[in-house]
Amino acid sequence: MAVHLSQLIGKTVYDERNRALGRCLDVLVEERSHATPIVCALAVRASGAQELLVPAQQVAWLAPAIILTTDAPSEYLPRGNELWLRKNVLDRQIVDLEGHQLVRVNDIQLIRRGDGRYLLGSVAVGGASLMRRLGLEKLNDLGQRVIGSKVPDRYIPWTEVAAVQPNAPIRLRVSREKLQAINAADIADIVEELDRPSGVALLEMLDDEAAADAISEVEDELQPALLAALPAARAADVLEAMDPDDAADLLAALEEEDRQDYMSLMDTEESAIVGKLLAYPVDSAGGIMTTEYTTVPADLTVAEALVHLRTSPQAREDETMYYLHVVDVSGHLQGVASLRDLVMADPDARISEIMEGSPVTVDVLTNQLDVAQVVAKYNLLEVPVVDQEGVLHGIVTVDDAIDAVIPTAWKKRLPRFF
Repeated sequence: MAVHLSQLIGKTVYDERNRALGRCLDVLVEERSHATPIVCALAVRASGAQELLVPAQQVAWLAPAIILTTDAPSEYLPRGNELWLRKNVLDRQIVDLEGHQLVRVNDIQLIRRGDGRYLLGSVAVGGASLMRRLGLEKLNDLGQRVIGSKVPDRYIPWTEVAAVQPNAPIRLRVSREKLQAINAADIADIVEELDRPSGVALLEMLDDEAAADAISEVEDELQPALLAALPAARAADVLEAMDPDDAADLLAALEEEDRQDYMSLMDTEESAIVGKLLAYPVDSAGGIMTTEYTTVPADLTVAEALVHLRTSPQAREDETMYYLHVVDVSGHLQGVASLRDLVMADPDARISEIMEGSPVTVDVLTNQLDVAQVVAKYNLLEVPVVDQEGVLHGIVTVDDAIDAVIPTAWKKRLPRFF
């Protein structure tokens, strides 16, 4: 048997002698580790404006009427792990972990167990629950009878939601892994819909890698504010976890003093990489390139190259690896080979035999618009960035190249290659 919170608030509470004790103000549930919260007390406004917390053990029924098992209820003493459903949950914004979206709690469903106790079952986020709270439930039923259609309702199990308000009295009821399984672009959309404290609260639920991915997907104008809202040490950790080009873009938008403060807190190696990118104009190939790419020596065979990739720390950092960049001992780009070509080639063949010896490249100072045109013209997923000596300094991926020609909001709607 299920009952909704909206059906309880303001409802008369009767004692075992059928005398009106007062009206229900709120319902308290006790949060338990790895278990569904259970109703532990009712907040009741009795005569004379006195407020009582009636223990759930003294509640016989919540529906169709709220009836107690005693005419002299004892007082429930809060332990600190309770949720006040009306005050802390109703009308709050929460993350629907299954639907990957931000929703508002219109109502809360309580489920009666076999022993008579009630559990917090689901939150209702559909239109029907809102109509029920507004007293329009009969109108919805009339629509069903007259036109064969009614405003739908939607329930989300309590185990599938996460609270996002700062200092949330609603504790995280799901594992961090489950929250982090949501695509970074979806988390970014949720963060953009929230007020800043709530958006930061959501980011703080994530580990550094997931937070970095989410901030990278947020609109550029909002990124500095989110970074500034995080503790400085945590912000530096998030910057380290970001792709170097994304971290450089974000730091470039900050005041010089703030930029230096963050970089001083970052790992020395990561800070040096980002500092190198910041040295280039922001709208140049050097300014938008990433230094996370894979190289292989020019004198290897295909079999040796495969072994090299499996053991190379550089390759492990390359999340895309669509192309292998063949270089000599001085770092000069000799050619490019696709990963497919490498896998399909004769193991004894030389890399020089399967690579494209005259790959399309751009100079470190090439304008971003020109880089985008090169990527589009040659239908590339990435383009190598070299200096005038032909030394490879990085690559520009297609998503960073097209930033110059389409808005970020449109880019989010494109298929993701990386």
